[in-house]
Amino acid sequence: MESRTAGADALEAEAETATMRAVRPERYGEPSALRVSRVPIPVPGSGEVLVRVRAAGVDAGTWHLTTGRPYLMRLIGFGWRGPKAQALGLAFAGTVEAASGDGAWQAGDRVFGSADGALAEFVVAKAAELVRMPDDASFEVAATLPVSGVTAVQAVAAATVGPGDRVLVLGAAGGVGHFVVQLAVAKGVVVTGVCSRAKAKLVHGLGAERVVDYATTDVLTEGTRYDAIIDTAGNRPLRRLRRILEPDGAVVLVGGEAGGALTGGIQRTAAAALLDRFARQRLVGLVAKERMEDLRELGALLASGGIHPVLDTAYALEDTAAAVQHIGAGRARGKVVVTP
Repeated sequence: MESRTAGADALEAEAETATMRAVRPERYGEPSALRVSRVPIPVPGSGEVLVRVRAAGVDAGTWHLTTGRPYLMRLIGFGWRGPKAQALGLAFAGTVEAASGDGAWQAGDRVFGSADGALAEFVVAKAAELVRMPDDASFEVAATLPVSGVTAVQAVAAATVGPGDRVLVLGAAGGVGHFVVQLAVAKGVVVTGVCSRAKAKLVHGLGAERVVDYATTDVLTEGTRYDAIIDTAGNRPLRRLRRILEPDGAVVLVGGEAGGALTGGIQRTAAAALLDRFARQRLVGLVAKERMEDLRELGALLASGGIHPVLDTAYALEDTAAAVQHIGAGRARGKVVVTP
């Protein structure tokens, strides 16, 4: 009997080493329904790397994929009754566990990037799409750069602003917005940031010349005109934004949270694409893509002190539901991460 028990224990131990904890969405619903499951550890294929996740970023997209809202996203291919994706999370930082391919990465290398299923103990990523972490960076900080940081880089680039230009950043203290403020200031731009009063000190510290409390001041009625508006909050009508924009200025829409459960803010992005053909002003509905040049730029800026990611909260993997709920409620100051 003792030998059988010992053998059973050995088999269970072996099974344990072949599985991992991961967040696996089975149906759409409130974040509170998210659970951590035990699933097989993925095996890297040719040109891929198995990374032990030390921290994973949580963003608005995670909330949308969890809740299935707005419903329009279900119609355009994310799954109607439940999510097609079998894994949750994109942004991560961690250490290389195993690699195949040309040997560019070795076990123990500290890397960051994005790949499906980052909310887990391990994730498989393409070797060519990883960036080496700065030596003194923490995993939690590095995990803030993919997705949100990359989106901010592309938003500032789309605004085509330079020294002395006036830029209005809506949602200036959020996951994307706090990067936008820093990247714009680094270009010599004069930034006005809009956020809650509780986050004003943070946005000032990021370099904004002026900070407006949206609860007490409607920046759209002040009469000030801007060379560019980067809207990461997604709840103001496009026509109102255009009224305070210089005739040759640019509005860059990053995501969208207005418009209700059916369309969210997607209608603003569609309207921008349509009107941009006829307007002198540039109207950009940004659909960010993970690009290696942007990830490398962010890594270099982090190493040089050119950017300072703001970490709101680091949740344990088992508390992913709370992390996603925190993002959905719009309470985060900077970025939220999960640590397996």
